[in-house]
Amino acid sequence: MTTRLSGAAPAAVSEKRVIGNVLRGSIGNLIEWYDWYAYAAFTTYFAKSFFPTSDTTAAFLGTAAVFAVGFLMRPLGGWMLGRFADRFGRRRALVLSVTLMAGGSLLIAVTPSYHTIGIAAPILLLTARLIQGLSVGGEYSTSATYLSEVATPGKRGFYSSFQYVTLYGGQLLALGLQLILQALLTEQQLTSWGWRIAFGVGTVAALTVMWLRRGMDESESYQREAGETTGERGTLRALAKYPKEIALVVGLTLGGTVGFYTFATYSQKFLENTAHIPRRQVTIVLFCAILVAAVLQPVFGRLSDRIGRRPLLLFFGIGGTLLTVPLMTIMGSTRNPVGAFFLVLAGLVVVAGYTSINAIVKAELFPTKIRALGVGLPYALTVAIFGGTAELIAQALKSAGHEPVFFWYVAGCVLVSLIVYGTMRETSKTSELEERREDNR
Repeated sequence: MTTRLSGAAPAAVSEKRVIGNVLRGSIGNLIEWYDWYAYAAFTTYFAKSFFPTSDTTAAFLGTAAVFAVGFLMRPLGGWMLGRFADRFGRRRALVLSVTLMAGGSLLIAVTPSYHTIGIAAPILLLTARLIQGLSVGGEYSTSATYLSEVATPGKRGFYSSFQYVTLYGGQLLALGLQLILQALLTEQQLTSWGWRIAFGVGTVAALTVMWLRRGMDESESYQREAGETTGERGTLRALAKYPKEIALVVGLTLGGTVGFYTFATYSQKFLENTAHIPRRQVTIVLFCAILVAAVLQPVFGRLSDRIGRRPLLLFFGIGGTLLTVPLMTIMGSTRNPVGAFFLVLAGLVVVAGYTSINAIVKAELFPTKIRALGVGLPYALTVAIFGGTAELIAQALKSAGHEPVFFWYVAGCVLVSLIVYGTMRETSKTSELEERREDNR
């Protein structure tokens, strides 16, 4: 049986209060993703500190492997912190996730190089990334849930899109700091010790956000659920009652995460190592493209509130399937930074059909008692398997002399998701955020 939330619920929150909650929830997400992407942004400088080799591709392959292994912790983070958020509140889970991120960033900042402590250096780097993976796995599920729950009905697509605004913002901060350090330090200084500054900044910022998040408001959806006896909250047993929704999250995410990591992170190494565009120019190209992509997120999110979520997902699915191979092929042969900018931007515009609304679509599938775990665990598993290995697969294929195969791999992953988009229901019309199902499925 399905019933609407009654008037017994707390009074509607003012738009000003909603904006305040979204901002407080987003700033932590911003710093979390800055810390996560600082690794990707500065890989070109610290790769040989942990994996000394004369072959640049081999060094990138080593750091890409650690990047991929860090993703393996994201399902564990999605489970642990998703369960925590469903049982003890979104705010507490968000405080915990950013605390873990601070610890991981600090460890990377202070770990000596391979030449100083030998094999212990890559082991400590791996440990730090595992901690960060745990943090990010929990951050995604909890922030996606929190932003969706505190948003104004009818504007949930718009407000929840700020999750990827801040995600891109975190990457922009990492790239922006990289540009500043490139201007202030020599190439040798950056490679020797300058890259550590990025992780030191991330540590301080994460600790600051940890303190700020302690004063966040809890979402009213959680408060209502916590005050009622609705059975198990945040357990795998409860989640198992939603197999169709779990499968949908996996299908929704597969192509989106591969497309996102291809254009938003791997393109930096691709332009430098394949197109042979100078490193500083590549940083500027990626910074400008991601800045435009960040601005597009709320535009696409608001559009989804008007026309629905599926049209945007179909836009991504069709565009990603048809355009990935030609975009990457041309990008690999270009030597013009301006041309590279438009090629990367074209990819990110297509991906925006997924990134801008992926949080709200998944949140709309699950009831409050299981929402954080339902959003986080299947998403994190899919990202770990496909998103986290995208760069590793790309580097391995390049090393083997079959780089174009990766372009087709990305297009194939998007095609699988396109099939899901074409058969799924319009979630905004049957949203669990607007109504509560009281059956015991």
